[in-house]
Formats: sequence, structure tokens, C-alpha cells
Amino acid sequence: MQDQLSGLDSTSLAERAYRRLRDLIVEGALAPGERVTERGLAERLSVSPTPVREAIKRLEADGLLERKSPRTVCVAASVSGTPQQLAEVEVALRGLVARLAAVHATDADIAHLTRLLDAAEDQTRLYAARVAEGLPIDGHAENLYASVQQFNAAVLASTHNPVLIRLFEQTRALSSVERRKRSVDRLRKDPTFGRSRWESHRSTLDAIRAHDPERAERIAIERAQSAMRDLAGNLPGDD
Repeated sequence: MQDQLSGLDSTSLAERAYRRLRDLIVEGALAPGERVTERGLAERLSVSPTPVREAIKRLEADGLLERKSPRTVCVAASVSGTPQQLAEVEVALRGLVARLAAVHATDADIAHLTRLLDAAEDQTRLYAARVAEGLPIDGHAENLYASVQQFNAAVLASTHNPVLIRLFEQTRALSSVERRKRSVDRLRKDPTFGRSRWESHRSTLDAIRAHDPERAERIAIERAQSAMRDLAGNLPGDD
């Protein structure tokens, strides 16, 4: 499978290669412990080795890739720090993201967030209806999860703070594969899991629209703490 990144200048290619490879790790397409090569990744992305080499260096610094020897690089099988420590950092960052979104979100950002949240709520209602009617839910838990993640990503982007965006994405990537699996598994077993937290996104959006950073931060932290309690292993759910 190829993820072509051609048609960009070398700086953009390096950044895009980094982001795409990080996404592949987060999504589990590059599995923990899997050996990767500069040439193989370059072929996968349809780019020259140069931007991939830079991306690998950054992913090593992020702790997502590990260099076992001068010629051997593997996807990290684990990360430094306990799940509890990762959760504590992410809870605090989620609060900061909401606070800065309330400060910096533009009218266009808020309109985009509203559309995404409406779509996420449509997915929530569809999922609940299928469960109530005893219909198959294969794929619907993943769709619900994905719709909420689009909203979360848009809140992050609306901070307009590249430093925070990169820090949050790096922290989230360290536990994202396991968190996603736990969240979707819980949804399949318990269709009500996380519904109250997801509904609280509307309150978050209201606080952002009102440019009320204190309220936005408080809601985000409470939601993240609730997710941390709900998910086994103390990994904050992608709520």
C-alpha cells in the first residue's frame, strides 16, 4: 500500500512524511516491534529517501521509533512512562487545548466545529438506534469513534498554536493505538459507554463560542478525567 506524497518541496515532504508515518504508527498500520527501513518507507510514500530520513530522526526523538543498531530501526514496542503518567499529562494538555481554543478560535473555526459536532451526534444517534433495534453494529463503533476524533482534531487546530499542537500530538501518539482499541472494544460491549462525555462536547463548543477559556478548560479536564477512570489501564479514552 502506498501513501504518495509527491508534488511538494523538500521541506513540505519531510513534514508530510513525518506526519504520515506517525499516523501509520498511531493507527497500528506499522505495528509495535515491526522493523522498518528508510528505503521501504520511501517506497511506501513514493518519495526519495531524504525526507524519510528526516522523518525517522523526528520519530526517534518522539519515542515512536527505536534504533536497535546503525542499520536497524523498529517501531517502539513500548514507551517511557507508565500509562498513568501518560494519562496525567494528556488530561492537562486537553484542558490547555480547550482553554486556548476558547481564546483563539475564529468564526470560521467555530462554524467548522459546529458542523463536525453535528455529524458526530448524528453518528451517536445512528449507533444508539441500531443497538436499540438489535441491528448489526459492525463498523459503526469505529465510525462513531472517528467522528468524535475529527471534532477533537478541529478543536486542537483552532488553538492556532503550533507548539501546543505538536506537543499534544506527540503525547497522544504514545498511547493512541491501545486507547483506540480499548475505546472501540468498550463501545461494542456497552453501547452507552462514553455517551455522556461525548454529549458534553456541546458544552465545550458553547464555551469556545462564548470565548470562555476557564469554562472550556474545566469541561475538557472533567471529561478527560472521566474517560481515564472509565477505561481500564488508566489510558484516557478518545472521547
